[in-house]
Amino acid sequence: MNLSVVILAAGSGTRMKSSTPKVLHKICGEELLFYSIECALLLSDDVHIILYHQASRIKESCQARFGDRISFSIQDYDRFPGTGGALLQDGKLLPTKYSKLLILNGDMPLITPSSLQKLILISSPIVLGVITTQSPFGYGRVILESGKVKQIIEEKDANKEEKKVCTINSGVYCFERNLLESYLPKLNNHNTQNEYYLTDVIKLAAQDSICIQSIDVAEEEFCGINDKSQLAQAEEVMLARLRKQAMKEGVIMHLPHTIYLEKSVRFEGECEIEQGVQLFGQTLIKDSHIKAHSTIRDSQIISSDVGPMAHIRPNSHIRQSHIGNFVEVKNSTLRGVKSGHLSYLGDSTIDEGSNIGAGVITCNYDGKAKHQTHIGKNVFVGSDCQLIAPITIADQTLIGAGSTVRKDSQKGDLIISRSEQKNIPQGYFAFFKDKK
Repeated sequence: MNLSVVILAAGSGTRMKSSTPKVLHKICGEELLFYSIECALLLSDDVHIILYHQASRIKESCQARFGDRISFSIQDYDRFPGTGGALLQDGKLLPTKYSKLLILNGDMPLITPSSLQKLILISSPIVLGVITTQSPFGYGRVILESGKVKQIIEEKDANKEEKKVCTINSGVYCFERNLLESYLPKLNNHNTQNEYYLTDVIKLAAQDSICIQSIDVAEEEFCGINDKSQLAQAEEVMLARLRKQAMKEGVIMHLPHTIYLEKSVRFEGECEIEQGVQLFGQTLIKDSHIKAHSTIRDSQIISSDVGPMAHIRPNSHIRQSHIGNFVEVKNSTLRGVKSGHLSYLGDSTIDEGSNIGAGVITCNYDGKAKHQTHIGKNVFVGSDCQLIAPITIADQTLIGAGSTVRKDSQKGDLIISRSEQKNIPQGYFAFFKDKK
């Protein structure tokens, strides 16, 4: 499609009350700005990001994710503040590749390509997305006359009557480039914020009887995020989308509204996710059952069951295994393993047929460095054992309950490491005797 896209991401986002730039706040594990960029790249090969506040930080994040697929411009905020000024370079429209220009905002993570297509396909010099809402506070009002757009008035410049208008500007526009080239240099900053408003282009064009087409768009998709309350609301919407998509692909979800999953989580095969589960990062769930209130982050679970209330930390690869309640696994590879309850398995590899008893700990950290535990096939580790890494437990080793294991084993070993038990006759009564 012969379309250029400009995403406005220069604002400071003061209402977020955060040192993190607003557009780098996340919903479902992904930065707000990245959603807009992904959407834009589905529509165009000419995408520009306008930056100013913490520009280098935002640019670095975008390049790490999208490489050279997008271009950046730094707003000359001292000379040209405001949304209109954002499109100016040396007093002229920033250079774009195509004759049609779509303007998006970096804080609209819920927009979809299909919704934007409705604006793009309308044949008009200017197409404006408008929202009808019962809560217009904080947004520019769209003033219509006989169904046609007359102007857009920013809230700080609106009078009492204008503030009653419930048709608001979505901040998404589609312009003919030559029209912007003509009107942008005519903007002034004679307003309460002393800024160059892109919305004034609408007013100037209306005065010249240029056709301005407005199209109703969904408030859920097009309203921007200005504070952390709106951030949470947007995440709820995105979560509902992600859950619905997963269920359409065959995932069983129990009480889906209680399940948290990030955009990058993948499901394959037949999966079942119970209530209260949290799935983060680059996680793959394949042909597996994740039981209630378990947490999995940046790991692979294949042909296994996990939980309830298990914690799978990053870089864990679990295949054909049973991971029970209150088991924590970190940076480990488990193949055909049973660990039923109350264990910590960190920085370890455990092979098929091995059983890990309750209360087993791989002691991987010596205070300075992390060390590996290697457990072979068909190993039985009794309850309440500590394996002091670095250590290798050979195939078919039996470790008695309550043992602290410091040395490698040989195939077939029985390991018992306990102090001798002493039973003192009448010791109870001696301990609790009446001192008098």
